[in-house]
Amino acid sequence: MTQLDVVTGAFSYSGAAIAAELQRRGHRVRTLTGHPQRAPAGTEVEVRPLDFSDGDSLARSMAGAHTLYNTYWVRFAHGRVDHVQAVANSKVLFGAAARAGVARIVHVSITHPNLSSPDSYFRGKAEVEQALAASAVPYAVVRPAILFGGDGVLVNNIAWLLRRLPVFAVGGRGDYRVRAIHVDDLARLCADLGARSDTLVADAVGPQSLTFREMVAAIRQAVGSRAVILPVPAALIPVLARILSVALRDTLLTAGEYSAMAAGLADSDAPSTGRIVFTDWVGEHGQELGRSYANELDRHFRAARHSPG
Repeated sequence: MTQLDVVTGAFSYSGAAIAAELQRRGHRVRTLTGHPQRAPAGTEVEVRPLDFSDGDSLARSMAGAHTLYNTYWVRFAHGRVDHVQAVANSKVLFGAAARAGVARIVHVSITHPNLSSPDSYFRGKAEVEQALAASAVPYAVVRPAILFGGDGVLVNNIAWLLRRLPVFAVGGRGDYRVRAIHVDDLARLCADLGARSDTLVADAVGPQSLTFREMVAAIRQAVGSRAVILPVPAALIPVLARILSVALRDTLLTAGEYSAMAAGLADSDAPSTGRIVFTDWVGEHGQELGRSYANELDRHFRAARHSPG
């Protein structure tokens, strides 16, 4: 019988890549989603609501599934949803999976989660991992830092800025390192871990570690930008990001995200779990990157509208 797996957010970014990988392996996929309207016409993915107020309904939606692939999280607080609420929602999801008899959970976390972190993002991610360990369901945790590929936001929006602005500011010398992984490599890793039975925690990182300045320079070259990469005092980055966020009606970069990257939390010395080299991929896709702006608030919180071109 064809194995049924459940993916949270199978019409979103990493969830879509995981769902596609599972389908390539011949699995039947069901999604729990807060955005059922994103289901493409003719999709073979079964759609169920991701309603954290109804744990029993979540359990029924996961009945018969072998593995739950969980990508649920919130990047930043918006409206009534913040990191504290996201932790509580995750606990509801894991409890429902246990009641449904799910055999395994593969959870997408973040590099360097820390229960003592002053940043609610990294602290919350650690609390979710702690809740997963207490759920009594066999599990694997994958910890990516930065994703690229597909319709990802970060690299595309750096390219968009480089295409349109004469100057691109980096905090300090921009020598803090990042270890990005392609979203398809992440999906393959998750699917591989879903087929195992042991408890495992692994950083999801690509084969290349770059400084942030080197990353920006690679994107700049790929898109043919003449923008000057300008070092500025670190304290200016959140200010500049807020100004641009107002103009774009989006949250371009949070102060916490910048601080975490500058502190080296987007890097890892773990063995590579991905195959695709960032600079190779950017060089191959430069002509398409940054042609339109990817608005995070439109994607997750607002009705779709045209993004600035």
